[in-house]
Formats: sequence, C-alpha cells, structure tokens
Amino acid sequence: MSTAVILRDPRTCVSAEVWDREVRLIMRDHKRDRDMAERIFGQAVAYLVVAGENSDIPMGPTPIVDEGVHSFMLDTPNYFLFCEENNDGRYIHHIPHLPGEGEEGPLVLNSTIKAIRAAGFALDAELWNAQSVDCNQCYAGCHDSPGGKK
Repeated sequence: MSTAVILRDPRTCVSAEVWDREVRLIMRDHKRDRDMAERIFGQAVAYLVVAGENSDIPMGPTPIVDEGVHSFMLDTPNYFLFCEENNDGRYIHHIPHLPGEGEEGPLVLNSTIKAIRAAGFALDAELWNAQSVDCNQCYAGCHDSPGGKK
C-alpha cells in the first residue's frame, strides 16, 4: 500500500510580490534569464521549506540552487518573514561549509533530494544534478542550527 503525497507549489510559500522580487534579484545578480531564475528560486524555496520542516536531516543545496538561497537570505526582510510563516518562527541559518567539515556532499545531496520529494515538492532534476556537487554548501545542513528559535 502506497501513501499519496500531496503536491506542493513553492509559489504558495511567498507572496506574488516576493516571488517576483526574488526572481528579479537572481536575474540581476547571476545573469540568469527569467525562466531559469524562476526555476532556481522555486527549488530554493522548496529546499528551505523542507530544511525547516526536517531539522534532523542533513541537507544542502547544489551550487545553482544555492544562488537562490543566498539571494533570498540577503533580502533579509522578506527572508525573515518567510521563516516566520513557513518554519514556525525558526530562522533557517546558513553557515558555509569548509572542506573537511561535516557530511560528504553526495550523501547530503541524496538526503536532500529524498526529503524534497517526500515533502511533495517537484524536483527540478537538472538543478539537483549530483554530478555538479563536490561538497555540501552548508554546515550541518541549512536548517535551524545553531540558533534554534529566535
């Protein structure tokens, strides 16, 4: 017996205004066209929601998804509101990973992909290509470590 997963849309996790702003920031800062910027931001939102819901699972984005994560985090008022609305008020920290620290990239990537799929978000396979990752982008995954509740 299989359990049906309810499909989730990352666009429902932010307002239309925030979606447009973040997409335009990715376009500006990373020289991406609108379609690619939308794909990146959608995957970044899915990743952040799932990371917030699963603080016990080591997770990290691929470098291209990390473009969206970083862009969103730098837009602090909108990112803070996102954390408030999607993560029970927990701020999702980002502490860059250095070689020799923590989990190995492919293992973290695998657990991230599984968690995103299990949470019901569509996975953009091109943006999560394991071949493009040589390390985990975050210390202990980008979840609510080390600060916990704000």
